[in-house]
Amino acid sequence: MSRGAQAEQLARGAADWISEDSRLEGDDPSLYHGRAGVVLALQEAHHHFGDDRYAQAAARGADALAASIDGLVNSSLYFGLTGIAVALRATGRDDSADHALEQVRALFDGERWNEMFELLMGNAGIALGALHAGDLDLAVTAVTPYLRTADRTEHGVNWAVRPSPARSHHVAHGTLGIALALAAVGEAAERSDMIEMALAGTVDVMARNEAGPDGFLVPHSDPQHRPDIIERYSFGWCNGPAGDAQLFRQLSRTTGDGAWAALGDRCWRTVRESGLPRRVRPGFWDNNGRCCGTAGVLALACDRIVERGDDFDFANVLVDDLDARAIVDDAGVRWSNHEHRVTPSDLEPRPGWAMGNAGILRELLRFARISQGGPPGYAVAWPDHPVTVADG
Repeated sequence: MSRGAQAEQLARGAADWISEDSRLEGDDPSLYHGRAGVVLALQEAHHHFGDDRYAQAAARGADALAASIDGLVNSSLYFGLTGIAVALRATGRDDSADHALEQVRALFDGERWNEMFELLMGNAGIALGALHAGDLDLAVTAVTPYLRTADRTEHGVNWAVRPSPARSHHVAHGTLGIALALAAVGEAAERSDMIEMALAGTVDVMARNEAGPDGFLVPHSDPQHRPDIIERYSFGWCNGPAGDAQLFRQLSRTTGDGAWAALGDRCWRTVRESGLPRRVRPGFWDNNGRCCGTAGVLALACDRIVERGDDFDFANVLVDDLDARAIVDDAGVRWSNHEHRVTPSDLEPRPGWAMGNAGILRELLRFARISQGGPPGYAVAWPDHPVTVADG
């Protein structure tokens, strides 16, 4: 069996598992762990396989999302109304998506939506979600406060993203996620001031690189946030070079400057040389998912195959690892992540985007299409993942 067929088979089993009604029920409507992320993954599976079971399951999930809007006060992309609006737009429920975004707009206090001020929970994610859902005005409203709240540093700017003193640097919770939102919205709105601020934030993080001129590795935060449970260096999408490279892809498109692609190459070199997806030591690479695990790295591997002409060697390693770690039975396919600090260490499989099936199957399907000469992107795009643009 070819690796493309192998990935496709895993993804079908993963879609079968999350299409059961029990995976679409519960009280979590979020894009991160909950129903909105599952709905988008089922949409992706329907487009790929043409299987109406997935479309019907996505429709049931979207109906439940639409019914939940008026009871929600969290506006964020990954945990609240903005992510729900993205899922509703993707399933053709435009009136409900508009209603969700109206709620988001009404909950704005003039600067932010909650004490977190970053991508997963704050303004940056709301901006990217609003832009993705077609509300440019709301996207501009969400990123504008960053222009006046930036703190000057020795090399650029950063932002206070949480109540604690720590300044975080990466995409999920830090400066680079804010820069991604500023660059994307600045490009769409033709706002050079936003793009310039994105560059200033990026330069601050670049100055923190500890991997030398050929690599790119920046600490999680300074001072280190929660050093008792958070490692200082990560390699995935959320707080590592696999995510940093996504910003550099965006800046390459926004500015037309090839130097950003070279920085992406340095990120990729660091990722490939890190040892992942092997569990080099307890706690090093225990996650298969999109947020901080193997699927997020596979997303970048496929971006690079399309844009940089990379071979499939490392992407194949990642797919083989997902295959080796999959739980396969009559119910379908799913993955258990590992937490070495608890007993039992193998966690319950999750259906959602961040740590579970929804995020993994999307990347497996895209890999399958690319490896079989199909379209280079996704059937259903994601708000903070820049679309691929082939060189030349």
